[in-house]
Amino acid sequence: MLAGVAYACARDERDLSTVPSLDLKRYVGRWFEIARYPNRFQKQCSGDTTATYTALSDGKIEVLNQCRKADGQMDVAKGKAKIADETSKAKLRVTFFWPFYGDYWVIGLDPGYRWAVVGEPGRKYLWILSRTEQMSASDYDQAIGIIRQKGYDPSKLIKTPQRTASAGL
Repeated sequence: MLAGVAYACARDERDLSTVPSLDLKRYVGRWFEIARYPNRFQKQCSGDTTATYTALSDGKIEVLNQCRKADGQMDVAKGKAKIADETSKAKLRVTFFWPFYGDYWVIGLDPGYRWAVVGEPGRKYLWILSRTEQMSASDYDQAIGIIRQKGYDPSKLIKTPQRTASAGL
């Protein structure tokens, strides 16, 4: 049974490709969550969800996730990411509670780094991120095309409400 699970995990990883290369200097900064797969660690988030990535001197990346809860209060989670694939730099391992790490793979990326699609090999988690609070319909459609191509089910996505520029985040 364990061999079957190991094979299934290995197959999922082989079947999910990332972007060929990620320029971390361009990728760091603030991203707005446009849509995501539902997950237990964001169940308190009702909107205004952002992720801010900051390059650290040791080569790791500081991760600051923020979202607005239903009561209007902000929820903040701070973590760190490390590069898991030195060739592409598109596979990262993120921790918010050391020693537990999760996969963070950039599987789709606009050439101008205006939006990104992030997933993981088990296809349990998925995010569409944008540099702005809103994405154009054509950009969103491109992201959905990548999601389908990578074997994710776009019907599971939930859109994230974002306020206008006055979000105050």
